[in-house]
Amino acid sequence: MKDVSEDNFVSNRRPSPLGGRKPTKDDLAAFATDDPNAIDDILPSDSSGLKMLIVGINPGLWTAAVNAPFARPGNRFWPSLHQAGLTDHQVDASCGLDPADELQLLKRGIGLTNLIGRATVRADELSRQELRESAAHLIDRLADIRPRAVAIAGITAFRTGYRLPKAQLGRQDTTLIERWPADVALHVVPQPSGLNAHYQIPDLARIWREVWNSIDD
Repeated sequence: MKDVSEDNFVSNRRPSPLGGRKPTKDDLAAFATDDPNAIDDILPSDSSGLKMLIVGINPGLWTAAVNAPFARPGNRFWPSLHQAGLTDHQVDASCGLDPADELQLLKRGIGLTNLIGRATVRADELSRQELRESAAHLIDRLADIRPRAVAIAGITAFRTGYRLPKAQLGRQDTTLIERWPADVALHVVPQPSGLNAHYQIPDLARIWREVWNSIDD
């Protein structure tokens, strides 16, 4: 991806289902379905240069409605990523993700996916079994994606999915997780939702910088 210019980059992600407008309340309700692929990943076709894979828990309804990660206004993900120096500008994904912003992430070696693909109003709508199955599936996917590090955004879901009830935020001991690849570092970072009052944008930016700087070039 590092040699691909913006002029000839073609995204393989689906455009926003709403055609570039913000969703209404009625629009959001229509995306509360069991669709396991409510949002497309941001991943390179060749993952050899993937430095960090950011893993959300599952899409919210706004995110599914515009097919863009962390898209709901008020979510601290994009502002904190920019403040950490991982994007050139603050991405506004509220109406969908611009292909130029997708390219910027990929050229820096950043990919995004979710543990669970179906959209919900709240993460606590996910069952324990669903989290455990999706956590195991992420390990299976790492054989193909092969990032140098994974950052999962949400400690509660991480504890449930990987059966580690005492896990804390930060870098994880991957020997505690069966089948986790030894050469892939694992971090758990705070959920960036605006509802998480414990971590403001500067706090999250500091954490993103720490994760990024810990990855060997």
